[in-house]
Amino acid sequence: MNIKQSYHIYAAATIILWSLAYVFTRLALEHFTAFPLGFIRYFIASVLLIIVAIATKMKMPKAKDIPIFIAAGFFGFFFYMIAFNQGQGQVSSATASVIIATAPVMSAFMARFVYKERLRGYKWLAIVIEFAGVAVLTLLNGVFSVNSGLWWLFGAALAFSIYNLIQKKLATEYTSLQASTFSIFAGAVMLAIFAPSAIGEITSAPPIQYVYIAILSLGSSAGAYVLWAKALSLSKQTAQVSNYMFGIPFAASLMGFVFGGEIPDMATIIGGGIILAGMVVFNFGDRVFKIREK
Repeated sequence: MNIKQSYHIYAAATIILWSLAYVFTRLALEHFTAFPLGFIRYFIASVLLIIVAIATKMKMPKAKDIPIFIAAGFFGFFFYMIAFNQGQGQVSSATASVIIATAPVMSAFMARFVYKERLRGYKWLAIVIEFAGVAVLTLLNGVFSVNSGLWWLFGAALAFSIYNLIQKKLATEYTSLQASTFSIFAGAVMLAIFAPSAIGEITSAPPIQYVYIAILSLGSSAGAYVLWAKALSLSKQTAQVSNYMFGIPFAASLMGFVFGGEIPDMATIIGGGIILAGMVVFNFGDRVFKIREK
């Protein structure tokens, strides 16, 4: 198979860029507050994508699809960011990682009813293995928090699962660049309610913070979401792509080691190994179990 036509490379690249966000968001939050940072991140990303849209003479969305793009902006950027930040502020990072890891499960479950996508038994087994790996990685040395923040995080996971389904639908009529550009723009418009605070914070930011913002906006936002949309457009099933989200906690730990000097502990090594084993089963289980895929 031509690698350019394989969703694997695009999904894996997205996970790397999103993993970088965990490191550089933590650094950016040393100066910025959460909601203004979210607006700045997606505002810059949308400006970049609009420039690209003008340069490539990108066609505007059809009138009938505008509500769909608004929904994508709401679930994938506006509500997700608010729910995630609200939940993150009330529970431990370990708890947040486990709850957000339910997003691929929700995506697979909802795609079963919305798009009639069926997963074979070995793929559900792989999902269980991957979730177990996330639990080991995040909880072995962490503390599971139980409070109202859980509901916010479940809401964030549900919102992103809905976003995945919307992007899968948009992929049938729009390019990945179009789908991402209009969705991020819609989300940035909604997040503009935090613009007044963002202006004050960005004007007083030290120079290094602009580097963090650039990485978050251009890489973890604009670039990552275009790649994610491309992966969804190439896959047969939504779950094939959303399953890669299980790799985020492990990849984030590796990024923390590379850019933050955080030495991976035994929990990271064991949990990461379990996650990778589950991903192998999910993506290559048909060969392992000698199953003929339809």
